[in-house]
Amino acid sequence: MNLSRMLKRRAAENRSVRVGVIGAGKFSSMFLAQVRTTPGIHLAGVADLSAERAKKALATTGWDVSTQVAKDIDDALKSGRTAVTEDAFALIDSNIDVVVDITGSPSAAIKHCLRAFERKKHVVNVTVEADVLAGPLLAARAQKAGVVYALAYGDQPALVCEMVDWAEACGFRVVSAGKGTKYLPDYVHSTPDTVWNYYGLSAEQAAAAGMNSQMFNSFLDGTKSAIEMAAISNATGLMAPRDGLAFPPCGAEELPQILIPRTAGGVLEESGLVEVVSSLNRDGSQVARDLRWGVYVVFEAGADDAHAAYTRNCFREYGMATDKSGRYCALYRPYHMIGLELGISVASAALRKEATGTPDAFRSDVAAVAKRTLKPGETLDGEGGYTVWGKILRAEDSLARRALPIGLAHRVKVTKPVAEGTVVSWDDVAIPDDETVRFRKEMEKAFAPRKTAAA
Repeated sequence: MNLSRMLKRRAAENRSVRVGVIGAGKFSSMFLAQVRTTPGIHLAGVADLSAERAKKALATTGWDVSTQVAKDIDDALKSGRTAVTEDAFALIDSNIDVVVDITGSPSAAIKHCLRAFERKKHVVNVTVEADVLAGPLLAARAQKAGVVYALAYGDQPALVCEMVDWAEACGFRVVSAGKGTKYLPDYVHSTPDTVWNYYGLSAEQAAAAGMNSQMFNSFLDGTKSAIEMAAISNATGLMAPRDGLAFPPCGAEELPQILIPRTAGGVLEESGLVEVVSSLNRDGSQVARDLRWGVYVVFEAGADDAHAAYTRNCFREYGMATDKSGRYCALYRPYHMIGLELGISVASAALRKEATGTPDAFRSDVAAVAKRTLKPGETLDGEGGYTVWGKILRAEDSLARRALPIGLAHRVKVTKPVAEGTVVSWDDVAIPDDETVRFRKEMEKAFAPRKTAAA
């Protein structure tokens, strides 16, 4: 409740939090737009594989590139300007406080995180794909280095983690939590060639807007939802549904009626799960008061005792939406503001030494599933592509099935036939023994659940 006051104090003392951003895409641009008007945070540098792209992002978001961009990072730190560089490691090695990775590449993000921890820098990791691939080990490395490793506020995982934390700190039992999205079962077959039809756009319109077809397809085919729910699971203790996300159609007021256990009249196999609700009914019609852009948490008053009865009465007295029994209640946020809110993570890490969500166990994983029959010799093209989509699994089930993580299902050769709808195994592909693969295997060894399900 006092971050703005703390930031203003740092600004008055001429000790602004120095932040370096790696990646100059849409999420980054949204942060660049807001950091200009945030007292107490100094954008020391932007690193991107293309310096021109970084400069364009700054110019587009209101920065005067001719006067506000420094020649190098040292100059930026001394003058209060912002450096543009194509060398991410040079930015990490400079005298900054917080590193923000927005590359979208699991391999690159892991390397950047590890370098930052070596240099005793806090990390806000927007690349949630890297967090799901090896987040628990990244968090352990950060803790050992005495720095913060955080999910990114403004993105749904961190916002949901905050809601779960709020509910549990209030003494409620969390029944489910997650987000909304536009989803129909047939979307798992979508490819970059078909994605714009589902969004009501032409390929030309999408290209003119600078929209990436594979990235948007990841949102549509359910992969991104699985990744985000796995990150929430690993950071909160909530579990993945045994058979993957169900995407039940559900409006905001229906949350405490639908996102509860089947034994209580809902759709969940048990209490304590992550789940994504669809803004579309199965016939394609719009759900009333849908939560497409929002996040939610469903919680319960407790067991049927005097304390729970009193709490249920309070739910009713204050007009809260509940199920018929009055036991289950929900809070939701209709929107998330993505990079516009990212400064909360930066300030929290630097000033409070607290993460806006961080993994503490390996509970959930996201496996690559064949979109169509895959033949030996084909090359997997990762999330949102033509060959695979991502399905959330409980970690023990993923390990027992030797499931190939979606974060590694990119530019690898298929060596065995894989039927459509089948989880791709490590044994079905030729995986190079590189740094990212080794780090993932180290994470599995260190954080594998003690009880592993039968294959």
